[in-house]
Amino acid sequence: MATLTDSSLTRWRKSSHSGSESGSCLEVQDHHPTSVPVRDSKVPGGPSLLIPAAGWASFVDAVKRGALSA
Repeated sequence: MATLTDSSLTRWRKSSHSGSESGSCLEVQDHHPTSVPVRDSKVPGGPSLLIPAAGWASFVDAVKRGALSA
C-alpha cells in the first residue's frame, strides 16, 4: 500500500461499509482504475492509503460475508 499526501485528492465519500457510530467513518474515493484511496474521516488532512483494487474487493467481500471480527 502506498501513502497519499496529495492535497489535490477531492470528492471523498463515506464508505457504505462504515459503522453508524460517530467517529468510526472510513472515506473512499471512486473512479481510480487500479486502486482505492482510503482515509479516516476524523483526520481529513492526515495521510491516506492507496489500496490495490483487488485487495479492496477482497476486503469488502469479507465484510459482506461477516468473515471479519472486531
